[in-house]
Amino acid sequence: MQGLSIKLSQQQKLSPQQIQLIKLLQIPTAELAARVEEELEQNPALEEGVDSERFEEEGERETVEDLEREELEIGDYLQDDYAGYKMAGDSYDPNEEIRERPMATVPSAEEFLLMQIGFVVSGEREQLIAEQIIGSLEDDGYLRRNIESIVNDLAFTVGFETDYAEVEAVLMKVQQLDPAGIGARDLQECLSLQLHRHSVGEEGAHALAIQLIDTYFDDFSKRHYAALQQKLGVDEAALKQAIAVITRLNPKPGGTEAGEVAQFLQPDFIVTQVDGKLDIKLNGKNAPELRVSKSFQEMLQTYEKGNKQQKDIKEAVTFIKHKLDAASWFIQAIQQRQGTLMKTMESIVTKQYDFFLTGDDARLRPLKMKEIAADIAMDISTVSRVVSAKSVQSDFGMFPLKYFFSEGITHESGEDFSTREVKNILREIIAGEPHDAPYSDEDLEGILSERGFIVKRRTVAKYREQLGIAVARLRREL
Repeated sequence: MQGLSIKLSQQQKLSPQQIQLIKLLQIPTAELAARVEEELEQNPALEEGVDSERFEEEGERETVEDLEREELEIGDYLQDDYAGYKMAGDSYDPNEEIRERPMATVPSAEEFLLMQIGFVVSGEREQLIAEQIIGSLEDDGYLRRNIESIVNDLAFTVGFETDYAEVEAVLMKVQQLDPAGIGARDLQECLSLQLHRHSVGEEGAHALAIQLIDTYFDDFSKRHYAALQQKLGVDEAALKQAIAVITRLNPKPGGTEAGEVAQFLQPDFIVTQVDGKLDIKLNGKNAPELRVSKSFQEMLQTYEKGNKQQKDIKEAVTFIKHKLDAASWFIQAIQQRQGTLMKTMESIVTKQYDFFLTGDDARLRPLKMKEIAADIAMDISTVSRVVSAKSVQSDFGMFPLKYFFSEGITHESGEDFSTREVKNILREIIAGEPHDAPYSDEDLEGILSERGFIVKRRTVAKYREQLGIAVARLRREL
């Protein structure tokens, strides 16, 4: 049976301006300039510079007649994507000072490999397969896509028919490229490729290292050193030399290519000590100077005086108003972003004041985002967006804002310690453990308990994993 019913419901929706502010809050300083430049290109009513009455001061105010004579047709703006807008940077001025520092152009890791394949493959078939293999490599240089999938990729994408044996044969040739170990399908193959490629220095140790990787990799990865000595018939000194050869190899050959350029870190905040007090500043690039175009405002006044019943005049007025509103909203969003960033950073510095004065991790107190949200009277989601991908430059180095947030653990004395400090204590305990008998997680739980920190074994295991420290049996050394 069908029927009609009326149902009332409330829905909360964000305005375009709120969405714009949210997106700007998430952008770090390094990306903000690009976002502002994008807005400047899209909106001719937005300009860089301080809003001032320079038109009156310089006597350059244009009359209505000047505007009408100006080679500026509003119809150009009404085309698709407003392509008629001419940017200030469209023309080249030979007298203009070049402020940008040139950067060296280097090939990417993939380009570096493609430059080499001509030396190892023969014919177009192998060239095409090699390019497909190189394109399938991951950032660390490993080939984790199986050969059957590469065969299918070639068949479906370029209509190239091949088989497992041919692709594998070309893969062997790709694995001859630099850096050594590239194109390996797992760690064992990666280390083996490097060992077989490298010239033999100490023949005994190098040959033993190859045997460890090729034949006894499982025992080696699990550090069953006593069993390895027995199987190989070598003493402890010989085994140590072979292990030293292996530890000099690169487990991630794709991560050290010439094409990799270190990312330039740009802090969002700068906190410095001035006369024993902390001074908080936004990075200058966090606060670009923007203004609404005076010429666009005057253009609106000119067109509003015209016959609004004419279609062209009506479209022009609508367009100009839209661009002026968008420019004003964007400027307000940038200003709100600056205010929200500063309020959040000031609250963080207040909570972690001792750390910013001393740089001592032990002075970091447990802190949650909801504390900052309550302090600045904003939603926790806003704080999360501010903290995301942001960093601060202090007198003791640069830190991501997330560095200052951690859960707390109560010492038996009643004092609260941040989990980061407990992790540092855990790292120190493990660093001082006997190499031949490393502490298990249960042992670490007991040692922390003796120091007054009541931490469960599973929590110890979680902290150890977060510190990138292996389990006890993998930490054992000869």
